Amino acid sequence: MLCLRLTLLLVLVVSLGAAFPHGGAPRKGCSLFKYKQVIFHEMKAVEKMQKEFRSIRRLDRSCNTRLLDRQWTSAHLSVPDRVLLVQAELNFTIAMLQRPARPSFARTRQRPLAFLAQAREDLQGCVAPSHQPSGELRQWLQNLQLAMQTLTQNTSCLEDYAIRHLFEVLGDLSCAARQEKCP
Repeated sequence: MLCLRLTLLLVLVVSLGAAFPHGGAPRKGCSLFKYKQVIFHEMKAVEKMQKEFRSIRRLDRSCNTRLLDRQWTSAHLSVPDRVLLVQAELNFTIAMLQRPARPSFARTRQRPLAFLAQAREDLQGCVAPSHQPSGELRQWLQNLQLAMQTLTQNTSCLEDYAIRHLFEVLGDLSCAARQEKCP
């Protein structure tokens, strides 16, 4: 069942490769203004969730998620590529946060999960079928797919990676909301 979910998620991530109009800017229905600065309360909720997660489980040193590390930042991508990156990151992170968990962690993750789900929904207005991702982004999307395929026996590694990199995802979301330069 989990393998099927991950496979469906991978198909979704890969299919995001064609997501913007020819002009390169998000469609008119795309409003990401509220994500230019991630709300303080949301950052605190994510921090609390990460702390709870670390108290439940220690990092498995056998996990090799370096495949997902990037040598570039979202600030170097075009606006359409930034949104594609954030969509893939949100889909991946949400899938990992929806995994069964201890009751205390399940409660702690509710607010960040709701925020991320809302952001993913807001990004849907930005998707159109003509943009092809840059080489850097395409390679990272392929690495994400490969990591999810190779780590299906140990999804706890993927879950750990997703939770540890949540602030990076929030930063990428904020960067995607700025339709010009990012810091």
